[in-house]
Amino acid sequence: MKATHVKRAFKYRFHPTDAQAAELSRTFGCVRKVYNLALAARTEAWTRQERVNYNQTSAMLTAWKKTEELAYLNDVSSVPLQQALRHLQTAFTSFFAKRSKYPRFKSRKKSRKSAEYTTSAFRFRDGKLTLAKMAEPLNIVWSRPLPEGVSPSTVTVSQDAAGRWYVSLLCEDPSVQPLPAIERAVGIDAGLDHLLTLSTGEKVSNPRHERRDRARLARAQRQLARKAKGEGVNRAKARRKVAKVYARIADRRRDHLHKLTSRLVRENQTIVIEDLAVRNMVKNGKLARAISDAAWSEFRSMLEYKAQWYGREVIAIDRWFPSSKLCSVCGSLQDGMPLHVRTWTCDCGTTHDRDVNAAKNILAVGLTASVCGAGVRPQRRTPGGQSAMKQKPLRREP
Repeated sequence: MKATHVKRAFKYRFHPTDAQAAELSRTFGCVRKVYNLALAARTEAWTRQERVNYNQTSAMLTAWKKTEELAYLNDVSSVPLQQALRHLQTAFTSFFAKRSKYPRFKSRKKSRKSAEYTTSAFRFRDGKLTLAKMAEPLNIVWSRPLPEGVSPSTVTVSQDAAGRWYVSLLCEDPSVQPLPAIERAVGIDAGLDHLLTLSTGEKVSNPRHERRDRARLARAQRQLARKAKGEGVNRAKARRKVAKVYARIADRRRDHLHKLTSRLVRENQTIVIEDLAVRNMVKNGKLARAISDAAWSEFRSMLEYKAQWYGREVIAIDRWFPSSKLCSVCGSLQDGMPLHVRTWTCDCGTTHDRDVNAAKNILAVGLTASVCGAGVRPQRRTPGGQSAMKQKPLRREP
C-alpha cells in the first residue's frame, strides 16, 4: 500500500503569562494593521489598473517600519507580518481564480485574532515551544501527544471570542495511512428530525446542541443588551459570556461530528451524500436556525478530508435528484411528497420510510454515477430507474 504524507494540525489550549499575553496581543494588532495597509495599497493600485504582488508589499512593509508613525511594527516578530502578506496574496489568487470574493479588511472587534510563525520564529525542544520575542516557553496543555519524532513546520497562535488561547502545530503525521479496502458502501440522507439516515436503516439522532443551550444563550444576550454601548468593562464581560455559550455549542457540535465522520470512514469504502446548497437553504426563515445547528457543510468537509487521508471515496450526487419521491424497489416516481409525509406506500405495494428510502436511492445513483458516469438529474415516471448511459457534454456549433 502506497505511503502517504499527511500534514496535520494539532491544536492545544495554552495559558500565557501576562507578558506573553501582552506580546501576543501586540502581534495580533500588528498583523491586522499590516494586512489592512497592504490590502489598501493593492486596492488603490487596482483602481489604477495596476497589479501589486507579494514582493512589492514586502518592500512596502520595510518602508512602513522606517516611518515614525509605524515604528511600533519593529517591536514584534517580523515573521507573522510577512505571513499576513502571504495570506493576502493567497486571498487575491483565489479572487482572480473566481473561487472567492474580493478580500475584506480585518476588523479589530470581529476578525479572528491569530498570528502564524514559521520555523525561524519559534523553537521546539523537549516538548517545549518558545516563540520569537519571548523568554519563556508557552504553558501548553498537552491533551494528546504529537506523533513521535516529528517537529512542527508552522505554529499558529490564536485567541477566540471567549478569551481562550490556542496554539496549532502543523506537522507531518506518519500514523495517517490508507485503511484496508473493504466491500462496503453506504448512502446518507441528511435531515433535521434525524441528523443522518443511512441506507442500512440506521438513523443518527440530531443532538440539537444550540437548542439545549438556547435559554442560557438568550439570558446572556439579554444581559449584553442592557449594557451601554461602547468600550466599557461591563459590556466586555457580558460580550465574553455570550461568546462562551457560543463556544460551548460549537465545541460539542464539532466533537460529535468528528466522532461520527471517523466511524463512517472506518466502516465504509464508499460514502454517497447529497450535494446540498446549504447557503441557500438557510435563507428559509423558519428552518435557518435548525439547519445551521445541523452543520451539514462542516460534516461534509470532515468526511471528505478524512476519506482522502484513509483511502476512501466520497461521492456527492446532484441536489435535484428526487431521492425521497423515488421508489427504491420498482423505480417509479411519485408526483409529490410533502415534508410532513414520513412513510408512504408505492403502487408496487412496498411501504417506505421516507428517509431510509431516500438514503437507498442516494446510494444506488451514487454507485451508478461512479461506475459508468450516469447522470443523476430527475428522471421520468417509469419503472426501472434511470438509464446508466455515460453522459457526454454538449458541443456548441461555432
